[in-house]
Amino acid sequence: MTELLGKIKYNADGLVPAVAQDAQTGEVLMQAYMNAETVRLTLDTGYAHYFSRSRQEIWKKGETSGHLQRVVSVSLDCDYDCVLLKVRQTGNACHTGNRTCFFHEVKRFEDVSGAALLYDLYDLIADRKANPKEGSYTNYLFDKGIDKILKKVGEENAEVIIASKNDGTEELRYETADLIYHLLVLMNEKGLTLEELFGELEKRKK
Repeated sequence: MTELLGKIKYNADGLVPAVAQDAQTGEVLMQAYMNAETVRLTLDTGYAHYFSRSRQEIWKKGETSGHLQRVVSVSLDCDYDCVLLKVRQTGNACHTGNRTCFFHEVKRFEDVSGAALLYDLYDLIADRKANPKEGSYTNYLFDKGIDKILKKVGEENAEVIIASKNDGTEELRYETADLIYHLLVLMNEKGLTLEELFGELEKRKK
């Protein structure tokens, strides 16, 4: 490890670009800069540290917001002039409140991954809870409370069972999507994150 760290090519300001990537979904979350000290802190603590060019100081990601990045792995590119951090992100990575800093989509050539879609839907539900929108079905569920949400989860679960007994997959697809949506509402209501869910699912890989 020490040999590889010695090969990092810092620029004239002693900095190297660093990219943070979600370890589970592969989604690129943000790009920042690191110096030798923040590389050391990241490796020593297991949490992402960066160097702010505007403030000229070291900062631990999420230290004030709580949106920490627990590091899974640290890699260098082939030229040793870029650092890749694969992380488990708590909350949103971007200070704007978006999941990723790369939300200005210019053009999409194909569908996003299922995991990224789940994050988008989960974040939308969370936004509806924090910023209610008139006429929103999601807000209707939150307003009615946990009993209503649990009732809908139960109803949709039953609908999935019924659809499974019928011929074809169209009905099953629709009812399964309904169930997943209502489960995401329930998760938001109870404060369960997708990171926690994915971490638990990881244990099922036996």
